[in-house]
Amino acid sequence: MKIKSLVFNPFYENTYILWDDTQEAIIVDPGCYETYEIDELKRFIHEQKLQVKAIVNTHCHIDHVLGNYTLKTHYNCPLWIPKGEAEIYRAVEAYAPQWGINGFTYAEPDSLMENDAVIRFGNTELSSIFVPGHAPGHLMFHHIQDKVIIGGDVLFRESIGRTDLPGGNHEDLLANIQSKLYILEDEIVVYPGHGPETTIGHEKQFNPFVRAQ
Repeated sequence: MKIKSLVFNPFYENTYILWDDTQEAIIVDPGCYETYEIDELKRFIHEQKLQVKAIVNTHCHIDHVLGNYTLKTHYNCPLWIPKGEAEIYRAVEAYAPQWGINGFTYAEPDSLMENDAVIRFGNTELSSIFVPGHAPGHLMFHHIQDKVIIGGDVLFRESIGRTDLPGGNHEDLLANIQSKLYILEDEIVVYPGHGPETTIGHEKQFNPFVRAQ
């Protein structure tokens, strides 16, 4: 599986394009909002000759969903969001102006993913890991063969997702990182929703918020 990261919006959010040798692709957490950001993403997909099969959200805070409507419409593809994020996603339209974002358009999801959802495109299969705490329905997407996780806002390089937003729970986040991520192989690379990638092993050793037990 191939991965391209693009950093968008005032929150410096990582939008991921995933594809394989079939040229089928998905876009995870499209944070593109400004016209030049949308154009950058479209240009990359065009240059790589990719076929976008779905827009996928790890969770539905505003910085991860800004491009949902535009890209779903442009590529005429479905939008998949975690089942537990439906209310969080619906609320974005109401609070977006408070963040200075006045052009947000809600896109109706085509599928509400279960906590154990499997995402397939081309010859690629991603397994979901349900890791609430930052957001109530948060999913991470694990490519087992390549030892890669598309992580959203759960585990950052030497940090963790904030838990002071609606639906957040600090104790749940710490417990889920311990019980669902730190049991995985140390060499697994986590591509987070903000900042540089990291590995499970690095975080177990150096993350000041949650160390391996």
